[in-house]
Amino acid sequence: MTYDFAPLFRTAIGFDRLAQVMDTAARNTGTPSYPPYDIAKTGNDSYALTMAVAGFAPEDIELLVQDGTLVVSGRVSAPQDEGEVLHRGIARRAFERRFALADHVEVTGADMNNGLLRISVRQIVPEALKPRRIPVNAGQNTGQPTSPSAGQPGLTGAPFAPNPTVVTAGTTRNQHVPNAA
Repeated sequence: MTYDFAPLFRTAIGFDRLAQVMDTAARNTGTPSYPPYDIAKTGNDSYALTMAVAGFAPEDIELLVQDGTLVVSGRVSAPQDEGEVLHRGIARRAFERRFALADHVEVTGADMNNGLLRISVRQIVPEALKPRRIPVNAGQNTGQPTSPSAGQPGLTGAPFAPNPTVVTAGTTRNQHVPNAA
């Protein structure tokens, strides 16, 4: 099954990776169910991935972040001599799980306790991507700032006020236009 993202790309910029993630998700119909896991949002910009990895030691688990993907894999260490096993209900097979990470998301740590592997993930928005207020100057549009602080990026303390000389689609609003008749 293939999806056509062309309509999305006509009005969106920078979502190239979204198409790749959706395509990968559509192809992975046979996703394994072992080991089971939970994903929880623990804060505004933090998440926790918890995996049930009973029978694995911390040295049997490998975490790798590559190309926006978190790969969690477990390799079985040498089996202990437990005598004759009459029933094996604890799965101790090797596994590999892949999780797509959004842009600006990083894995900050991992710990294992009582057979649960907990991986901490945090979204870090770069300063350049955070919202900032752009001042709107009143007066002639000469391309030069009218006040010393107007040319500086960042937040200003001034509330938003409409500019009476805003140009839209080649016409100027709020200016007197003589009648053509």
